Amino acid sequence: MIKKVITLNFLILVIFFSCKEAPKKEIENKTKTFTIDSKTTSIKWIAYKTTSKVPVKGEFTEVEIDSLKTGNTTIETLNNLKFKIPVNSLHTNDTIRDGKLKKFFFGTMENTTNILGEIHMQNENSGSVDITMNGITQTLPITCVVDGQMVTIEAVMDLDNWKAQAAITALNTVCAELHTGEDGISKTWSEVKIEVATYLK
Repeated sequence: MIKKVITLNFLILVIFFSCKEAPKKEIENKTKTFTIDSKTTSIKWIAYKTTSKVPVKGEFTEVEIDSLKTGNTTIETLNNLKFKIPVNSLHTNDTIRDGKLKKFFFGTMENTTNILGEIHMQNENSGSVDITMNGITQTLPITCVVDGQMVTIEAVMDLDNWKAQAAITALNTVCAELHTGEDGISKTWSEVKIEVATYLK
Protein backbone atom coordinates (compact mmCIF):
# COMPACT_ATOMS: atom_id res chain seq x y z
CA MET A 1 0.00 0.00 0.00
CA ILE A 2 2.82 2.38 0.93
CA LYS A 3 4.52 1.65 -2.38
CA LYS A 4 1.33 2.53 -4.24
CA VAL A 5 1.03 5.86 -2.39
CA ILE A 6 4.66 6.75 -3.15
CA THR A 7 4.20 5.84 -6.79
CA LEU A 8 1.01 7.88 -7.01
CA ASN A 9 2.68 10.94 -5.43
CA PHE A 10 5.61 10.61 -7.82
CA LEU A 11 3.28 10.56 -10.81
CA ILE A 12 1.44 13.62 -9.49
CA LEU A 13 4.76 15.50 -9.14
CA VAL A 14 5.81 14.53 -12.66
CA ILE A 15 2.51 15.68 -14.12
CA PHE A 16 2.64 18.94 -12.13
CA PHE A 17 6.12 19.92 -13.26
CA SER A 18 5.55 18.78 -16.83
CA CYS A 19 2.43 20.95 -17.04
CA LYS A 20 4.25 24.07 -15.89
CA GLU A 21 4.85 26.42 -18.78
CA ALA A 22 8.38 26.36 -20.00
CA PRO A 23 10.02 29.78 -20.16
CA LYS A 24 9.01 31.33 -23.43
CA LYS A 25 11.90 32.13 -25.71
CA GLU A 26 11.61 35.41 -27.40
CA ILE A 27 11.40 34.68 -31.10
CA GLU A 28 12.33 37.60 -33.21
CA ASN A 29 10.51 37.61 -36.48
CA LYS A 30 13.16 39.40 -38.46
CA THR A 31 12.48 40.24 -42.09
CA LYS A 32 15.52 40.69 -44.28
CA THR A 33 15.93 44.15 -45.73
CA PHE A 34 18.34 45.26 -48.43
CA THR A 35 19.95 48.52 -49.41
CA ILE A 36 22.37 49.68 -52.10
CA ASP A 37 25.85 50.86 -51.22
CA SER A 38 27.60 53.08 -53.76
CA LYS A 39 30.94 51.63 -52.60
CA THR A 40 29.94 48.16 -53.82
CA THR A 41 28.49 49.40 -57.11
CA SER A 42 30.43 49.39 -60.38
CA ILE A 43 29.35 51.13 -63.59
CA LYS A 44 31.16 49.93 -66.72
CA TRP A 45 30.57 50.80 -70.35
CA ILE A 46 31.69 49.66 -73.79
CA ALA A 47 31.79 52.12 -76.69
CA TYR A 48 32.83 51.33 -80.27
CA LYS A 49 35.12 52.83 -82.91
CA THR A 50 35.97 52.16 -86.60
CA THR A 51 33.55 50.56 -89.07
CA SER A 52 34.57 47.11 -87.76
CA LYS A 53 33.20 48.16 -84.35
CA VAL A 54 36.28 47.81 -82.17
CA PRO A 55 35.25 47.99 -78.47
CA VAL A 56 36.60 50.67 -76.15
CA LYS A 57 36.01 49.84 -72.49
CA GLY A 58 35.74 52.19 -69.56
CA GLU A 59 33.94 52.86 -66.31
CA PHE A 60 32.73 55.53 -63.93
CA THR A 61 34.46 55.11 -60.59
CA GLU A 62 31.94 57.18 -58.63
CA VAL A 63 28.18 57.09 -58.22
CA GLU A 64 26.07 59.01 -55.73
CA ILE A 65 22.80 57.50 -54.52
CA ASP A 66 20.33 60.35 -53.99
CA SER A 67 17.40 58.36 -52.64
CA LEU A 68 18.97 55.63 -50.53
CA LYS A 69 16.28 53.37 -49.14
CA THR A 70 15.72 49.83 -47.95
CA GLY A 71 13.44 47.13 -49.31
CA ASN A 72 12.42 43.57 -48.57
CA THR A 73 13.01 42.55 -52.20
CA THR A 74 15.25 43.53 -55.08
CA ILE A 75 12.39 45.34 -56.77
CA GLU A 76 11.59 47.40 -53.66
CA THR A 77 15.25 48.30 -53.17
CA LEU A 78 15.86 49.40 -56.76
CA ASN A 79 12.48 50.86 -57.68
CA ASN A 80 12.42 54.68 -57.84
CA LEU A 81 16.07 54.83 -56.79
CA LYS A 82 17.78 58.04 -57.98
CA PHE A 83 21.48 58.34 -58.69
CA LYS A 84 24.08 60.77 -59.98
CA ILE A 85 27.28 59.87 -61.86
CA PRO A 86 30.03 62.53 -61.92
CA VAL A 87 31.48 62.66 -65.43
CA ASN A 88 34.92 63.48 -63.98
CA SER A 89 35.03 59.95 -62.52
CA LEU A 90 35.36 58.51 -66.05
CA HIS A 91 38.27 56.06 -66.31
CA THR A 92 39.61 54.01 -69.25
CA ASN A 93 43.19 53.19 -68.19
CA ASP A 94 44.36 55.84 -70.67
CA THR A 95 44.70 59.36 -69.26
CA ILE A 96 44.90 60.96 -72.73
CA ARG A 97 41.69 59.25 -73.83
CA ASP A 98 40.03 60.18 -70.52
CA GLY A 99 40.88 63.82 -71.10
CA LYS A 100 39.47 63.78 -74.64
CA LEU A 101 36.23 62.14 -73.55
CA LYS A 102 35.71 64.63 -70.74
CA LYS A 103 36.63 67.69 -72.81
CA PHE A 104 35.34 66.95 -76.30
CA PHE A 105 32.53 64.46 -75.72
CA PHE A 106 30.90 65.41 -72.42
CA GLY A 107 32.27 68.93 -72.68
CA THR A 108 30.30 69.47 -75.90
CA MET A 109 27.06 68.44 -74.17
CA GLU A 110 24.75 70.79 -72.34
CA ASN A 111 24.74 70.69 -68.52
CA THR A 112 26.47 67.34 -68.26
CA THR A 113 28.90 67.53 -65.38
CA ASN A 114 26.74 64.73 -63.98
CA ILE A 115 24.62 61.99 -65.55
CA LEU A 116 21.35 61.68 -63.65
CA GLY A 117 19.14 58.62 -63.47
CA GLU A 118 16.07 57.10 -61.83
CA ILE A 119 15.34 53.36 -61.91
CA HIS A 120 11.86 51.90 -62.40
CA MET A 121 11.54 48.14 -61.94
CA GLN A 122 8.79 46.10 -63.60
CA ASN A 123 9.92 42.79 -62.10
CA GLU A 124 13.18 41.14 -61.00
CA ASN A 125 14.28 40.69 -64.60
CA SER A 126 13.39 43.93 -66.35
CA GLY A 127 12.64 47.59 -65.94
CA SER A 128 13.83 50.96 -67.19
CA VAL A 129 15.95 53.90 -66.15
CA ASP A 130 15.28 57.56 -66.91
CA ILE A 131 18.65 59.00 -67.95
CA THR A 132 19.22 62.77 -68.03
CA MET A 133 22.17 63.82 -70.16
CA ASN A 134 22.82 66.70 -72.56
CA GLY A 135 19.80 68.45 -71.09
CA ILE A 136 17.52 65.61 -72.24
CA THR A 137 15.73 62.89 -70.25
CA GLN A 138 15.03 59.63 -72.06
CA THR A 139 13.86 56.21 -70.88
CA LEU A 140 16.32 53.35 -71.34
CA PRO A 141 15.09 49.72 -71.07
CA ILE A 142 17.20 47.52 -68.78
CA THR A 143 17.55 43.82 -68.05
CA CYS A 144 18.33 42.60 -64.56
CA VAL A 145 19.88 39.40 -63.18
CA VAL A 146 19.66 38.64 -59.45
CA ASP A 147 22.05 36.10 -57.91
CA GLY A 148 21.61 36.15 -54.15
CA GLN A 149 22.61 39.66 -53.06
CA MET A 150 24.41 40.43 -56.32
CA VAL A 151 22.43 42.34 -58.93
CA THR A 152 23.62 42.88 -62.50
CA ILE A 153 21.93 45.40 -64.78
CA GLU A 154 22.58 45.69 -68.51
CA ALA A 155 21.39 48.11 -71.18
CA VAL A 156 22.34 49.39 -74.63
CA MET A 157 22.21 53.14 -75.18
CA ASP A 158 21.76 54.86 -78.51
CA LEU A 159 23.32 58.28 -77.94
CA ASP A 160 21.22 59.71 -80.76
CA ASN A 161 18.26 59.55 -78.36
CA TRP A 162 20.05 62.17 -76.25
CA LYS A 163 20.90 64.25 -79.35
CA ALA A 164 24.59 63.62 -78.81
CA GLN A 165 25.55 63.79 -82.49
CA ALA A 166 27.57 66.99 -81.98
CA ALA A 167 29.45 65.39 -79.07
CA ILE A 168 30.17 62.27 -81.14
CA THR A 169 31.43 64.40 -84.05
CA ALA A 170 33.66 66.45 -81.75
CA LEU A 171 35.19 63.30 -80.28
CA ASN A 172 35.60 61.63 -83.67
CA THR A 173 37.34 64.73 -85.04
CA VAL A 174 39.94 64.86 -82.28
CA CYS A 175 40.37 61.06 -82.42
CA ALA A 176 40.11 60.77 -86.22
CA GLU A 177 43.33 58.78 -86.70
CA LEU A 178 42.67 56.44 -83.77
CA HIS A 179 39.11 55.81 -84.97
CA THR A 180 40.12 55.00 -88.52
CA GLY A 181 39.99 51.36 -89.56
CA GLU A 182 41.61 49.40 -92.39
CA ASP A 183 39.02 50.81 -94.80
CA GLY A 184 40.32 54.34 -94.18
CA ILE A 185 37.02 55.48 -92.62
CA SER A 186 36.98 57.21 -89.24
CA LYS A 187 33.91 56.31 -87.23
CA THR A 188 32.60 56.63 -83.66
CA TRP A 189 29.45 54.64 -82.97
CA SER A 190 26.43 56.05 -81.16
CA GLU A 191 25.85 52.68 -79.47
CA VAL A 192 27.16 52.20 -75.92
CA LYS A 193 26.68 49.10 -73.79
CA ILE A 194 26.17 49.65 -70.06
CA GLU A 195 26.97 47.07 -67.36
CA VAL A 196 26.14 47.82 -63.72
CA ALA A 197 26.87 45.46 -60.84
CA THR A 198 25.83 46.14 -57.25
CA TYR A 199 25.94 44.10 -54.06
CA LEU A 200 22.85 44.61 -51.92
CA LYS A 201 23.76 44.98 -48.26
